Amino acid sequence: MAPASSTSGSAAPLSEDRILACLAGYFPQTHPSLLLGRGDDCAVLKAGRPLCVSSDLFLEDIHFRQSYFTPEDMGYKALAANVSDLAGCGARPLGFTLCLGLPAWADMDWLNRFFSGMAEVAGLHRMALAGGDLSRSEKLHVSITVWGEPADPGHFLVRGGSMPGDVLFVVGSLGLARVGLNRLEAQGRQALNEWPAACAAHLRPVPQVDAGLMLARAGYNARPPALMDLSDGIMRDLPRLLGLTGELSVTCPEKCTGLGAEIVLPQGRLHPELLRYAAETGKNPVHEALLGGEDYALLGSCAPDMLPPLHAAIPGLFSIGVVTAGGGIECNNAPLDSLGGGFDHFDAGQDA
Repeated sequence: MAPASSTSGSAAPLSEDRILACLAGYFPQTHPSLLLGRGDDCAVLKAGRPLCVSSDLFLEDIHFRQSYFTPEDMGYKALAANVSDLAGCGARPLGFTLCLGLPAWADMDWLNRFFSGMAEVAGLHRMALAGGDLSRSEKLHVSITVWGEPADPGHFLVRGGSMPGDVLFVVGSLGLARVGLNRLEAQGRQALNEWPAACAAHLRPVPQVDAGLMLARAGYNARPPALMDLSDGIMRDLPRLLGLTGELSVTCPEKCTGLGAEIVLPQGRLHPELLRYAAETGKNPVHEALLGGEDYALLGSCAPDMLPPLHAAIPGLFSIGVVTAGGGIECNNAPLDSLGGGFDHFDAGQDA
């Protein structure tokens, strides 16, 4: 990671041609998934089978702050958050488009650093940048659309399909990014010295792409797991997985009505930095883990006989409970709704 130095290192004015030339240095023009890449009015995708598509916004002072995000961090997280959506569908990333609104303070030095962070994620997953748009804006505005293909063999995974008796599982850490956000807000980048894992979880989340692909393959000859990207915390995302938000499952709406869950989440499953943060602030660490947003872990359910091979094959996968036939959700024998809500973009108190 480059140091968080000043972003005023280039006095030359920005122009679309300069920005596009800079971008071309980080993202190749050609890619096996593209028939036609950047430069025309549209890109042409080489789509021989169904594609999985997702879009996200990444907005200054809503999703990040300049005070503790470096340009590299901004570019990295903007794309990584989108890639996590593909992981939640068991998809292999192929490419993305980038729409970028740049404020007056952005210069070529900042752009090089921003694109280098984004290129780190794109290179890791061999993703093509197919096109996008550029504009001026008052604050930094990043809009990304990603697409991917199903695992081979395998199908895309969806949130619906859980059944009573299924095992609930998570791949990744719970609540760690929440700690990182809290400490970064309070201490700025100095928090990296005391809370390295938590800050990294917030600044540079790692999408669980390999785990998503393995889960998709596991469901090819069996009942597929239900799966989703865990980005708003278990408090908000588990009801979505179980179909309790009023949205019918596309796979089995008649089976997804009235489902509940019994969660067992011992403190020993939580990261040491989350436990230390809870001890220092007098908070309940399990509650923090359930409320935490932006973990970019995976949350899913599967038939009980599928869990042992998945646990052996996927690092970081652990069970957190079972799906029940009742409509309520409990954690460690306490009703989940007693803890309040998870992350909501429209809650003014939860902005970055």
